[in-house]
Amino acid sequence: MSEERPDQKRFAGLYRTTVTPLRRYLARMLGSTTEAQDVAHDAYLRVYPKVQDESARNPEAVLYTTARRLALNKIKRRTIAPFAQGEPNYDTAPSADPGVVQQVMARQELQQLEVALAQLPPGCRTVLLLRKIELLSHAEIAERLGISISTVEKQHARALRLLRVALPARITLPTTTLSPTKEVRS
Repeated sequence: MSEERPDQKRFAGLYRTTVTPLRRYLARMLGSTTEAQDVAHDAYLRVYPKVQDESARNPEAVLYTTARRLALNKIKRRTIAPFAQGEPNYDTAPSADPGVVQQVMARQELQQLEVALAQLPPGCRTVLLLRKIELLSHAEIAERLGISISTVEKQHARALRLLRVALPARITLPTTTLSPTKEVRS
């Protein structure tokens, strides 16, 4: 059985004698036993180093002062960013699901993207799908297809350029990182 150090005994004694009254004090102040437990825990964490190095003459006073200040900060945060207490009213809460209009638009955009992908040359389509769907690097694609990395980069850039032309402006595609001085031709 391991022996407790003197500083641990002091802190354990402080904890045993103050935990219940401190939580009661904080619960009255905050109006919530759960918040009181959280604030008490934070206060003990902040006071522990002071008890450990014996820099606090009256650790209980330091504990209560720390807990009081933490509770006041919590109360202040409530007024700055209030959150509704209790159960949410699901009858009046907005839905997180997209509306009918957004769903229809998304389906139409997906259909347009599928048509544009089908019209790409086979090499471009293969490289683009391996890059964007399977998230392979250019080197991995080159190895898998048995072509050079330069060819993969050119096919990828060409596929993105062709899709930009084929798709309406509202459908956004991921951009490539080409240097501005280097132009890739189809």
